Parts: sequence; C-alpha cells; structure tokens
Amino acid sequence: MVQKIVDSVVGGPCVSLDAVIFDFGGVLAEEGFFEGFKAIAARHGMDSGGLAETAVDVIRRGGYVEGRATEAEFWEALRARTGLSEPDGLLRRELLSRFVPRDFMFARVDKLRAAGYKVAILSDQTNWLDELDAAHGVFAHFDLVLNSYRLGKTKKDPTLFDDILAALDVAPERALFIDDFEGHIRRARARGLHTIFYTGREDFEAQFRKFCPGLEA
Repeated sequence: MVQKIVDSVVGGPCVSLDAVIFDFGGVLAEEGFFEGFKAIAARHGMDSGGLAETAVDVIRRGGYVEGRATEAEFWEALRARTGLSEPDGLLRRELLSRFVPRDFMFARVDKLRAAGYKVAILSDQTNWLDELDAAHGVFAHFDLVLNSYRLGKTKKDPTLFDDILAALDVAPERALFIDDFEGHIRRARARGLHTIFYTGREDFEAQFRKFCPGLEA
C-alpha cells in the first residue's frame, strides 16, 4: 500500500491515514430520524424532544437497531408508548424523506477514494439504510458499509470499532472516524482512531483540512 502522508495546515504534526470512516445520518446525510420525529410531534401537538427520546428508547430496547425486531414491531411498540395512530407507511416517510444526502460530503468521499484512501460507512441504522441506498445509490461510493441492523452490534459497543478496522485491514492510528454523536466519538478515540465530531459544515471543513489538506471537495 502506498503511504499517504497528510500535513496539518496549522503547523502541527503530520497524520498518516489509510482510511476515513463516516457515520450516515447527521454526517453523510441530513439527520432524518430526529427531524422526522420533530415533524410528527408538531402535527400531533407533542413535545418534539420527548417523542424523539421515546423513539430512541423503543428502537434500542426492542432491538430493532440491532436487527432483533422488525420495523412493524418497532412502530407498534412506539404507538403503545405514545398514542400515535398513523400507519407505518406515513410515519416512515416522515423519517426517510429527511435523510437527504449531502452532496459536499459525497464529493469528498469520491475524492478520497480516487486518491487511494479506503472509505467506509459505520452506521447505527436499520433496514432503512438499504432503502436509502436503493433510492440514492449510497453504497457504490464506499469500499465497505457496516450497519448495526446487519451486524447485531451498535457503536455503543466499543469493539465495533475494532471490527471495522479489521475489515478494512488498517491500524487505528491510520484511520479517521467522523460522527455527529459525541459518545461514539469518545469510544472511537479510546480505540485509537483519529476523530472529527461533526457539528456543522464550516467546523467540519476546518477540522478536515488539518487531516487532509488538498483533498477538500
């Protein structure tokens, strides 16, 4: 493998990378889950934060995010907790329609891959990720896609970061992980990966330039 050395533009130490790993919702695409539940809550006069938190609890406790429950079981359990009465199809459209791919991120992925870097998705998603791929052609941009629904393991388990490094055949210090959830960032960093905590495009661009000057989209 050709070694790729990328120098910090702010005069810091060089960082050697072979792989860049991206979260999906909130990084590669708009965060459809929380925005979708915000819209559902507004339609029903409910607290948006409370509904989203309940949905997260149901999706994790019920095992849907790890492939241990079906989507129908998730919606049924959520209705039992919240009193929602709308059909599955309407509710899911509110979420999936808001996972809008960010063109500037996919341009960066393509540029990284063309430059010889391995690029991957590591996502705590359900079968919805496969549907979003069918709609938007997501997976073709990546060397590897690991999704909790298919793996039976989420990013709350730190060993998942070991799994993706093994699958990519890269050392942790030669991988960069980008996510919009701080807990995942902490766990990845504890496993030795470089990280970018995504909070918005402008801050991300500044952080990315420190790792990969010359590879901006």
